[in-house]
Amino acid sequence: MRVTDLSELAAFDAVARHRSFRRAGEERGVTASAISHAVSNLEARAGIRLLHRTTRSVSLTDAGAMLLERLSPAFGDIGSALDALNQFRETPFGRVRINAPTSIAPFVLGPVMGPLIAANPHLALEIVTTDGLIDIVEEGFDAGIRLHESLRDGMTAVRIKPQMRFAVVGSPAYFEKRPPPKTPDDLRAHACIRNLYPSGVPYAWSFSRGGREIDVEPTGPLSLDDHELMIEAALSGAALAYVWELRARPHVESGRLIECLQPWCPPEQGLHLYYPTRKHMSAGLRVVIEALRV
Repeated sequence: MRVTDLSELAAFDAVARHRSFRRAGEERGVTASAISHAVSNLEARAGIRLLHRTTRSVSLTDAGAMLLERLSPAFGDIGSALDALNQFRETPFGRVRINAPTSIAPFVLGPVMGPLIAANPHLALEIVTTDGLIDIVEEGFDAGIRLHESLRDGMTAVRIKPQMRFAVVGSPAYFEKRPPPKTPDDLRAHACIRNLYPSGVPYAWSFSRGGREIDVEPTGPLSLDDHELMIEAALSGAALAYVWELRARPHVESGRLIECLQPWCPPEQGLHLYYPTRKHMSAGLRVVIEALRV
């Protein structure tokens, strides 16, 4: 089979996995139009339709499903063979795509990006951040980072650093009008920023101490889904914010914010990098894991 045929098969494999020409193009580093052209050429050569296409969706024909089932192990073997060449290089080679929550990505990945690239000059890191939950396989990522959410079957999780914890903070101007809360129950008398998931659903402020756990549904004039905006709102004196302590720390150290309820805000224990168990792990992903592992 000619090299061009392998390229067309790889284009089909990407479309079949993602059910999207756009996502397949992003994975392959080419346009959706180029992917579509390659698949059309493959179908013409095979003399059979492999994909059902509409303006809204892509699905496999029976022939396409059979071809994907046989191609996937083969491409996995090819990937393993190519990655094995890393043993003849001084450093890993290739692209690693990682998805991470926007709110914590700077603290998890910020300290390691520079050293990783410096130590592995042939490594290409691609990091996409979002606080929404996504399917990393469907979106074409090699790995994702999550905080104590349950993982679907077929995923391997590795504990990573740093330890993160939430903090309740307010400005000195805010506390001129009200005393700092001493227990989470005291928050019911305070103006608090409501934290929102990207979907718009609010989530509670969670606290624990000595085996006792308390969830507080905050009430106040603001509902936000971005920790930086929460910090800005707290600095303005509008309300108390419940944010990652690392994000608030510079403002606490400068005296622009006051942290309270520290004994009720222990470190989170569930920060993980996760990846598909059955997918071949590239040398690039391996060095990323080692850089992040606790």
